[in-house]
Amino acid sequence: MNLRAAAAPDLPAIHSIYSHHVLHGMASFEEEPPSLEEMRRRHAEVTGAGLPYLVAEEAGGTILGYGYCSLYRTRSAYRYTLEDSIYIRHGMQGKGTGKALLAELIRTCEALNYRQLVAVIGDSANAASIGLHASLGFLRVGILRSTGFKFGRWVDSMLMQRPLGCGDGTKP
Repeated sequence: MNLRAAAAPDLPAIHSIYSHHVLHGMASFEEEPPSLEEMRRRHAEVTGAGLPYLVAEEAGGTILGYGYCSLYRTRSAYRYTLEDSIYIRHGMQGKGTGKALLAELIRTCEALNYRQLVAVIGDSANAASIGLHASLGFLRVGILRSTGFKFGRWVDSMLMQRPLGCGDGTKP
């Protein structure tokens, strides 16, 4: 598996992976998959801000998953805090792809001098995502009860957080 920056030719595969999660899972609270053009816009927004947007690619060129970091909030006091997003191709979960992507995102964001990384995990019962984040040093910091309504039921959001670099140990 090769990790690299996502490029324009990867966006159809990224769109396909994300669409599956939108239509069949709780990792995203979107209920209708965005268009490919909207995915291109989102990619440009993240990379245009100098933030990492990665793909995991197997030897034959198949995209196994992708991940990126975006601003946690846009107000200036949040400028050292990012939020991660990781999506893995259906049927490829549990093979280390998510962990490899998240570990590389952490390394990259630390090198960029960000101080906190937040995960907003759709569905507090999402053991795979919670376990992935915990395995890389994220702590559970809260649950937002019934913040989403998808597939005919109320869904919680699990908040997890991990310091980057020296975190809040020093001023930026």
